[in-house]
This record gives sequence, C-alpha cells and structure tokens, in this order.
Amino acid sequence: MPPLDLGDLAPNTELLVAPVHLAGPGTREAVFSILDNAAGWTKTVAFGTDAYYASPCQRVRIANPVESHYGGWTITYAEDPLGVPDWITTFDRNTPHEIVAAFTETLVHSLPNQFRDYLGGGRHHTGLGPEDVLLRSDWEPMHGSRPYWIVSPDNRTALRTRSGWLDEYTELLTPEKSMWRLSGGIDPVHAPSWRAFFSGSTPQHLRTAAAAALTSPDAVPRFADEVPERHRDLVHVRLAKPTARPRAQAALARRPYAAHAPAPGAEAAIPSAPLATHGRSRRQR
Repeated sequence: MPPLDLGDLAPNTELLVAPVHLAGPGTREAVFSILDNAAGWTKTVAFGTDAYYASPCQRVRIANPVESHYGGWTITYAEDPLGVPDWITTFDRNTPHEIVAAFTETLVHSLPNQFRDYLGGGRHHTGLGPEDVLLRSDWEPMHGSRPYWIVSPDNRTALRTRSGWLDEYTELLTPEKSMWRLSGGIDPVHAPSWRAFFSGSTPQHLRTAAAAALTSPDAVPRFADEVPERHRDLVHVRLAKPTARPRAQAALARRPYAAHAPAPGAEAAIPSAPLATHGRSRRQR
C-alpha cells in the first residue's frame, strides 16, 4: 500500500498518527474529561473560553487560558492553599494532549493521599525517573552540551535539565528558566514546535508519567488537518476506522464549558494493517 498523502485527504479525515511528539496537539477533550470527572474538583469558566480547576483540598490549581502567552495548561501546587506555589508546570498550546493527560490523570489519582502511593515504599512507586524512562527508549545525551540535553533517537524530541542552584521564584515567574523542559519538533532544542516546563519541585512521578506518554509507540488519533504542516513528511499515518463521533461533536467537545465524556480507547480504532510511512522516516500572567 502506498503511503498516504495528507494533502489528498479531506480535513476531517480521521487518522492514527505516530510518533506522538510530531502529531500536533490534538483536542483538549481528554484533559477536560479527566478533570470534569475528578471527584470533588471544581470548575470555573471565564470569558467563555478559559477554564480553571481547583482540587478538593485547594492545593492544586489548573488553568487553561486559551488566549494567554502559552495558551495551554498551567498547573500549580501549594502546600498552603493561600501561599506561593511550591511547584508549577506549564504545557504550551501545542503540546500533544496525550502528554498533558498523562500528567494530569496521575496528579488526580495521586493527590488524595499527598502522593504517598508514588513515593518510596508506596504501592505505585517504581523508582524510575523521567530520564530513566527516556534512556530506556534509547534517548542519548548530547555530549558537551550546557545545559544538559538528552535527545530521542529521531532527534525530534529533547529533555533539557539545568544544573546548579536555581531560584524557585524565577521558575514560578519564567517557565523558560524551569529546571526541566521537554520539547518536540523538527529542531526541538533551538526551535521547538511545542514545549513543556517543569519547575524543580515538580514531583518525579508526574514528570515520569509525562515521559512515558511521550515515549509510547502507540499511534494517536488526529484529524488530517490537525497534523502540523511542517511535520507531515516526518510522521507515520494510517486511516482510522470510522467512528460514530462526528467532527462537529468533537469540535464541540473542545469548548471548556461543554460536557466532556471520557475519550474512547484508541485501541478500538486501530486496524490490523501496519502503519504506512508518510515520506521520510503564553502562560497567563
């Protein structure tokens, strides 16, 4: 079967795309579904588009301010609900939603007992950090680089780690100066298509969840027009089986004030045919 030419497909053609880091952000539906269905969490919508969530303990605040500088998701945790955040994570508007959803779902599940299940001795503790997950997927260090970088085998995703002392308030105010940055695109180091920032105190198990979603080999669902133009020669695509969810309904689900049902499992939409290769292998203030 010849490779699919995305330019020949209708914009609403449903596809399965790999790798996730080049597939585009997709819809926000999965993240909204996690938060809308989280027991005890509250939601506020401002300006008709911006969604804000608070955990039952009031320690976690999550914002999705659409027209802000980063325009994606900002997540903060404060031991004192009225105090300065202990850590902050920012996913820009172009970060694949699978990465945001993995981080958010793990946060929702681990928060009720203050992450104890994911700490040493906890039932979900693996001892693996995000860098361990990446290295197990054959990521390699960029030798001699400052700050420290490790990059994926295809050179299209990278993790930057800062060294030395970093003022925590600088991280809170300026995501670019965070301890860790995940990024992806044709040039993920110097001109990334998307970026995710994690301050120094962001719990390891949450960063590990994001890294696991980033390195997953599974193809992800996208409409043809959601795959970034500059990535189309770098992704593997195949047609997804028809689903009962029309494009109009999917578009409605992107609106933060709509009711969001849990996203259907991607496996149900994966046909048995192998992937076809297409071409070459403002956070708000």
